[in-house]
Amino acid sequence: MSKSVSSSFIIIIGSMLFALFFGAGNLIFPPMLGQMAGQNVWIANAGFLVTGVGLPLLAVTAFVFSGKSNLQTLASRVHPVFGIVFTTVLYLAIGPLYAIPRTGSVSFEIGVKPFFSNHTDHPVALFVFTIVFFGIACLLSLNPTKIIDVIGKFLTPIKLTFIGILVVVALIHPIGAFQAPAEGYTSHVFFKGFQEGYLTLDALVAFIFGIIIVNAIKERGVTSKKELMIICAKSITIAVILLAFIYTSLAYMGASSVEKLGVLENGAEVLAKVSSYYFGSYGSILLGLMITVACLTTSVGLITSCSSFFHTFFPNVSYKKIALLLSIFSIIVANIGLTQLIKVSTPVLIAIYPIAISLIFLTFLHSVFKGKSEVYQGSLILTFIISLFDGLNAAGIKIKVINDFFTEFLPLYDVGLGWLIPSVVGGIAGYILYYIKRRKIVLILMKPKK
Repeated sequence: MSKSVSSSFIIIIGSMLFALFFGAGNLIFPPMLGQMAGQNVWIANAGFLVTGVGLPLLAVTAFVFSGKSNLQTLASRVHPVFGIVFTTVLYLAIGPLYAIPRTGSVSFEIGVKPFFSNHTDHPVALFVFTIVFFGIACLLSLNPTKIIDVIGKFLTPIKLTFIGILVVVALIHPIGAFQAPAEGYTSHVFFKGFQEGYLTLDALVAFIFGIIIVNAIKERGVTSKKELMIICAKSITIAVILLAFIYTSLAYMGASSVEKLGVLENGAEVLAKVSSYYFGSYGSILLGLMITVACLTTSVGLITSCSSFFHTFFPNVSYKKIALLLSIFSIIVANIGLTQLIKVSTPVLIAIYPIAISLIFLTFLHSVFKGKSEVYQGSLILTFIISLFDGLNAAGIKIKVINDFFTEFLPLYDVGLGWLIPSVVGGIAGYILYYIKRRKIVLILMKPKK
């Protein structure tokens, strides 16, 4: 290993990865999963960890392994048009269509809503709050300063300390016993948790985080791909351990809260109620303030990165105008409420996540099939066809003839993994197609001219 890279630097990179993935928004999913899974929490949590922890960090590794400088270049291995479309969809998902509005919704659910006794006031309060929240986020993104970095550096340790205390107290003094699982968590529990992990968005945003990690390592003088991979693997191990522990503890906390708190509306409400249960109103206020500031910092980062990306596509529209438009649009989307926002976004994520998963594994196998675009295309086309119907099913749009056919002839379709075998078959078909096309070209060239 390079002399310029010490063990402490690897710990720093691992901690950075953990902090990047463990945003304030991701706090809400494990507690809700725990509440719904009940006595089946450990199986559901195992599935969640695969897509909520393992897959994102595998995506970072894939990006480092690819040697590419950005996501669009990597995705263009499939086709230049796919590179543009996939990258745009990803930025829309981590931007105005889901992740940015989620920062405002989560902040409201944890920081404001618990202090309202009259439920009829919630819509008005949410509207006012999101205007103020995204107004501040927009102003900070228009004039980025070091204050955001300072807030992030000081807030993250404080936030993690409080969450850590909350988790430890919940482990030592659980609120109650695990209850019977809710509908949807009585069978195929592992695969239900697997799909719940999609909601974190981490496997999608991991491609972008990969750029940050690669640049940070290269700044230490590391240039060889092998050394990059070694440092990345060690750093990822640290992040995996931390994320797995926190997510599992939060899932346990959610599962043990049902007996006395009941099944709540969303994970943000679970966190707020559990915090109030253990620490009273002061705990709720402290948690609310920390989550709100953390979400604000995340929101600024997302608005900044998304505005920069879209400005490259629309150079005639200024960065500031794009940032303003994204902020206004996020206010509108955030006002559908956190529960509804998650419900609306779930079908979309179920449709596009398998494409990201397939792209990750194809990246690792790139040298095996020598980067033939037909392999990428065959795999991803079949993957998308199946995942599209999974997304439609999640949206409640069920086409019986298609579903019956896929259920009977496509293994794992009933558990949301029907795209897996078609992805492999499509890749093999693409490989064969390449050689058929190549053979035809050779035959044409060898054909004697008259």
